Amino acid sequence: MNAAELQTKHFATLCVHGAGEADKETGALNTPIYQSSTFAMHTAQEGAALFAGEREGYVYTRLGNPTTAALEREIAFLEKGEKALALASGMAAASTAALAVVASGDSIVASNCLYGGTHKLFKDLLPRMNIEVIEVDATDSKNVQKAMQPNTKLIYIETPANPSLTLNDIPAIAAIAKKHNAKLLVDNTFATPYFQRPLELGADIVLHSATKYISGHGDTIAGILVGDGEFIDCARGEILRDLGGCISPFNSWLLLRGLKTLPVRIEKHAFNAMRLAKYLSFHPKVDKVYYPGLPTHPQHELAKTQMSGFGGIVAFEIKGGRKTGERFINNLKLMTIAVSLGDVDTLIQMPSTMTHSTYSVEELAAAGIPEGLVRISVGIEHYKDLLDDLSQALAKV
Repeated sequence: MNAAELQTKHFATLCVHGAGEADKETGALNTPIYQSSTFAMHTAQEGAALFAGEREGYVYTRLGNPTTAALEREIAFLEKGEKALALASGMAAASTAALAVVASGDSIVASNCLYGGTHKLFKDLLPRMNIEVIEVDATDSKNVQKAMQPNTKLIYIETPANPSLTLNDIPAIAAIAKKHNAKLLVDNTFATPYFQRPLELGADIVLHSATKYISGHGDTIAGILVGDGEFIDCARGEILRDLGGCISPFNSWLLLRGLKTLPVRIEKHAFNAMRLAKYLSFHPKVDKVYYPGLPTHPQHELAKTQMSGFGGIVAFEIKGGRKTGERFINNLKLMTIAVSLGDVDTLIQMPSTMTHSTYSVEELAAAGIPEGLVRISVGIEHYKDLLDDLSQALAKV
C-alpha cells in the first residue's frame, strides 16, 4: 500500500505501517540499525557531489544516516509535515529550532509556562547571543499580540504546557504569527501527534522531546523537529552540521519501534489519567486538579476543539503545600519518584524543585506553577493499583 492510500487509514494503522516500505536492500520489515559513523563513496567525483548537495546519499552520520532518515520520514508523515529532523535530545531540538529561525538582534515571544530547560535556554543563553526572549501568559492570545515587535521572528509555545496543563489557542496564535511574518513553533510533547497535530492548525514547526511518549520506555534521549522543507534544510545544514547535536542510529531505531506502539500506549495513558484526575478532584485533601479532560479545567472547551484526547499527565495541588506534597510523594509505594514523562510506568515529581527549578519563585507564580504542585506522568499499569497507591499515600498526610 502506497503513502497516498495509507492517508485514508486510521492513525493507529499509520503508526504501524508508516510511510515507507520494507528495506529496499534486504526486504527487512523493520528498518535496520545502520550503526556506522562513515559511508564509503565509489569515486572522488561522487564524494564531491555528495558534499556539494548535488546528489543524495550518506557520508557521515552527523549529517545523515539511513536509520535516522527512516525515523524522520515517519514522524513527518504522522505530523503531516514536509520534512523532519531528529536530534540528540529535546533541548537539542529547542536550541536548533531557535537558532534556525532567529539571529542576533531578533526576538522571540514565548509562553511563560515551559519546560524548565527551555526556560533556562531562553532566560540565560539566548540573551548572551543578543536574542531577546519575551515570555507572556499565552493562554490569552492577546498577550502574544501585545508582545510582538518588528524584530520578532519566532513564537514558541507548549500546549498542553509543562507542568500546569494550560492550553494555548494554536489557530489564534498562528494567525498572529502569520500577520507579523513570524514562525510559530508548538512543543507537542504532551499531546503527541495521536492527540494533536499543530501543523494542521496553522503552526509552522512542531517539536517533540521524543524521549517521552515517542519512545515510551524511558530508554532513549532524543528530540524531533517537523516543518517545511526550507526550515528543516536550514536546521540540518546550518545548525546541526555546525553544532553537532546528532542522534545515534540506535536511538533512532528505538524511536521507530516506539512509534508502532504509540497508539495503544497513549490511549492507556489517557484512560488511566482521566480516572486519576477524577479521583483526585473529589479527594478532601486535594485543593485543585489540573487536567484538560476535566470539565472543570478552564480551557476544557479549547482542548476539545484542538485535541482528540487529553493525554497522560495529571497535576494537582495538595492541601498544605510543598511540605505536605513531599510527605505524600515519599509515602508512595508503586509510583516512582523520577523526572521525565511518557514511560510505561508511572512517574511522579514536584516541578518547582525538580524539572522547573530553573524558575525563580516569582517566575513560578507568573507561570501558574504553585510551589506545592505535584505532577504525575500516568503509566499503563492497571488504574486501580494506581488509585490504591494514591489513596494510601494521601491517608498518611
